Amino acid sequence: MIPLTTPLLTPGDLPLDAFDALSSALEDPRPHPTAEALGQLGAALMGELLDTLLGTALEDFATPICETFIGGLHAGAQRVEREADRARDSLARLLRDFDGSEVADDELQQAKRRADAADVAVRAIETVREAAADAYAQATGETWSPWRGSARAGSVTAAQLDAQAALRALQARRQAEADPGRQVVAFRAAPQATGLEDARRIFDALNWALGEWPEMTLALTGAPGGERLALRWAQQKRVRVVLARPQFDRHGRAAPFRANDDLMALEPVCVLVLARSLDPVRAAAPFGPALNLMELAQARAVRCVAVRART
Repeated sequence: MIPLTTPLLTPGDLPLDAFDALSSALEDPRPHPTAEALGQLGAALMGELLDTLLGTALEDFATPICETFIGGLHAGAQRVEREADRARDSLARLLRDFDGSEVADDELQQAKRRADAADVAVRAIETVREAAADAYAQATGETWSPWRGSARAGSVTAAQLDAQAALRALQARRQAEADPGRQVVAFRAAPQATGLEDARRIFDALNWALGEWPEMTLALTGAPGGERLALRWAQQKRVRVVLARPQFDRHGRAAPFRANDDLMALEPVCVLVLARSLDPVRAAAPFGPALNLMELAQARAVRCVAVRART
């Protein structure tokens, strides 16, 4: 694996103040672990797992074991998120049927507390997951990514008004998280593009793109090879990523090309393509899906840049 030159973020470097503010706002008499402590937990758990596996007969299976561990944390966050959604559904129902009584007001406040507590729990799990994923990346050079799931007039009481604000904020946050923005840069690369020169030129191209479009979102399919290097770059640079994964169960061998249609549907401002490895030893026939994305971009007059070796 090709290590990046810039050090990765440590758990202490992560933007953790938001979590601590959310947990403090719950006014739960029981203490919450700090975000820093949760980050340290994730890094420690992954460190223990790797120490146990590496150098043993299970070393050959370290990747699926570690990724299953991180995926389990991700699944746990999704499970608690569903509980939070149910609490918010209850909140919306109570808000709709609110009759101004003291009992209804108390139920409304309790429902909001349940929703807020679940949201904090989701953030906690996600903090542990991200720290574990970062520790995994630093130790192995591999990048984990999930397979499912690109995280309030009239006479009203304070609790009712608070519930309305919470529901509005939730909707706005979810819409913002799903919006890729206006500066999408699509990238496809050959699976063989994993050499040192490939990594250097991919990082050069992506750094150039980030300079041209500072609010860029990187769109790719997450395929092995050069795209995994690009995904690793995005993780370190904290660049948002949109994954258009090929749906082989639906489209069969045409899936990588259908994924290109999804990339182009994001209306990218630029397309970057590395159709074959820049390492003569790794170079093979040009990667068809990468060439196809280039053709789609050219047909739609979208700026297209081929990643090439230094001249």
